[in-house]
Amino acid sequence: MNPIRHKAAYLGLLCTAAVLLGYVESMIPVFTVPGMKLGLPNLAIVTVLYLYSWREALLVSLVRIAVNGLLFANLFGVFFSLAGGLFSLVCMAAVKRVGIFDCVGGSLAGGGAHNLGQIVVAVILVENVRIAYYFILLAMSGLTAGVLIGLLSGILVRRLAKVAPKINVREQNGQMTHWRKRRR
Repeated sequence: MNPIRHKAAYLGLLCTAAVLLGYVESMIPVFTVPGMKLGLPNLAIVTVLYLYSWREALLVSLVRIAVNGLLFANLFGVFFSLAGGLFSLVCMAAVKRVGIFDCVGGSLAGGGAHNLGQIVVAVILVENVRIAYYFILLAMSGLTAGVLIGLLSGILVRRLAKVAPKINVREQNGQMTHWRKRRR
């Protein structure tokens, strides 16, 4: 099978998983704090980020936000999800790039950043800075969910790394080399 098609198939499956996890998450009732969610779709996003790169993770994240936004949310929900998702992805990619954190560290940073992005949008829309106090409650749940999602995605990454295609890397004499030379 063509490696590009193989990778597209994996990304399609992970997009589908993110959308389905978003649907499952929308079915779970909020018990304590409005807006508090488990972040289940981030399981697919973190997995894609650590299997491939931020570009593929961005694609999966945007597809998930668009599909779930059209099916299960209103326009404000899409704005909140987009702000939280993009800010979360930027922070997770930065943590991954540092190279000393695994999926748990990346997901932990993403959980906190997602809530921060949503609070910024809320402050702008409501035009009241006092809503930022809400961040403390959201951050506690976001960081807890970030650790759990990170642990699960770490398991997935270890298992999928054995079979998932990497089209930008090739093995040569037992060593992984990049197709393009890095700039110096």
